[in-house]
Amino acid sequence: MGILDFLSGQFIDVIHWTDDTRDTMVWRFEREGHEIKYGAKLTVREGQSAVFVHEGQLADVFQPGLYQLETNNMPIMTSLQHWDHGFKSPFKSEIYFINTTRFGDQKWGTKNPIMMRDPEFGMVRIRAFGSYAIKVSDPAQFMREIVGTDGEFTADEISFQIRNVIVQEFSRAIAASGIPVLDMAANTQDVAALVAKAIAPTIAAYGLDIPEFYIENISLPEEVEKAMDARTSRGITGNLDDHMKWRAAEAMGNPSSGMGQAMGAGMGAAMGMAMGQQTVSGPWGAVPQQPQAAGHAAPPPPPPPPVETVWHIAANGATTGPYSRADLGRMVTAGQLTRDTLVWSAGMSGWTKANDIAELAQLFTVMPPPPPPGV
Repeated sequence: MGILDFLSGQFIDVIHWTDDTRDTMVWRFEREGHEIKYGAKLTVREGQSAVFVHEGQLADVFQPGLYQLETNNMPIMTSLQHWDHGFKSPFKSEIYFINTTRFGDQKWGTKNPIMMRDPEFGMVRIRAFGSYAIKVSDPAQFMREIVGTDGEFTADEISFQIRNVIVQEFSRAIAASGIPVLDMAANTQDVAALVAKAIAPTIAAYGLDIPEFYIENISLPEEVEKAMDARTSRGITGNLDDHMKWRAAEAMGNPSSGMGQAMGAGMGAAMGMAMGQQTVSGPWGAVPQQPQAAGHAAPPPPPPPPVETVWHIAANGATTGPYSRADLGRMVTAGQLTRDTLVWSAGMSGWTKANDIAELAQLFTVMPPPPPPGV
């Protein structure tokens, strides 16, 4: 890391640091038992700061540049040592180089699910993870609060502490945001801005800054996601009866598909059984009908019976059903179903008065009128 050039006996003349790692935040210049020569040259490169510590006290901080260590550019050290302008002797001091560049791709995530109240689903548990970047904004504060006397400090040594701060503030920010769970995926940038703003004061107290903060994913428990997928599927299919008819027609139009082959085999077996069971009457009772001669088409099978529609009723804040049309007819007779009663069936967009549905309006027209007065 450090390169020492000895120009005069045991005294160090050039002090600098070239970082060949990707995660070192602080590196202490090793004197190897030698004193620092008064007037030595200090090189601080871009993306670095140099901090002098004298006898356990934080002294001067140097920003990028080339310095000659003298009393005129080391005011704090001069005060601590009571130097005068004619001082030329070597001195002992610890020099720490601080890496002030960004340390990106730092990971964070919720170790345990976070409880929050959602306006649609009620109480839910969510997990989240993402990445962030950290940067030393105040080298002296960072030395006092975090590094101490550590001679080589890496980003991994503080990442765990920062993750705890992020998760704590994320929980608060997500609860106060009022953003529904289903809308969080479209608002991760806004949520990230809220979290970054919330953690900024705590991180600044460490002498650090978080210039980048990202939320990569916010997820629900697996069972909740399955329920949402099922709900979405029901919404896409709409009327289940129409959906199944469409699937059947599509399969019949594509005989090579698995469903088409299965339906074709089933229909063939059903037609064969129907033909084998056809009989005609004879003088000795029922006689199996002979197959028709070649060239004569068999009559088409009768269509399947229509699927009966079932109905649900909404009354007094509750729903009941399902009921068949015959059930509704008996309810009309008993006075339990009126023209204004709200009903619903699969495929309808919402609750509708019974009298506005042609199929059910007939139930009210067949009822005899009330008897005339006096009878």
